[in-house]
Amino acid sequence: MFSRVRICLTRLPTCVNSSAAVRVTPALCRHQHRTFSSESAAVKVLYDGLCPICVTEIRFLQFLQRNQPGKVDFIDISLSGYDGEKYKGVSYEMAMEEMHVIDEKEEVHRGIPAFAVMYGAVGLGWLGRFMMWPPVRPFMDKSYAIFARNRLKWTGRGEECTTGRCEKKTH
Repeated sequence: MFSRVRICLTRLPTCVNSSAAVRVTPALCRHQHRTFSSESAAVKVLYDGLCPICVTEIRFLQFLQRNQPGKVDFIDISLSGYDGEKYKGVSYEMAMEEMHVIDEKEEVHRGIPAFAVMYGAVGLGWLGRFMMWPPVRPFMDKSYAIFARNRLKWTGRGEECTTGRCEKKTH
């Protein structure tokens, strides 16, 4: 079963919507994804586009929302044009520390609550509610804190990525 999921995830589209600096237009994206402006989206998800684990999850969430255009705007903070002032003052450094999601009421959520909002917006509300369930929440908070603290190391990037722009290494 898990191999099927892994195969499915690897076949997801490779273009990721991000209106932070570059809008991916249908003409540029061979998968014909729609693009969404950050002004019209109900929920804004700030993610690290250079984190392979993060990008895999974002692609999956985009796949889930494919029939609900405009519901979620995925903002790649790793692009040079990212301006935190446009996103409730969430700086690059803040966004690199932990997941940030801005809901439809313009409220900023961080950590596990951010995941709950994000999952709810793409039809996985049950998962978000489970993560926030009081018996589970402490475990989720601790697990995510470990991931957030170590994700750069685990994905082969150094600590310098938290205070500046990281560059993709091309081989």
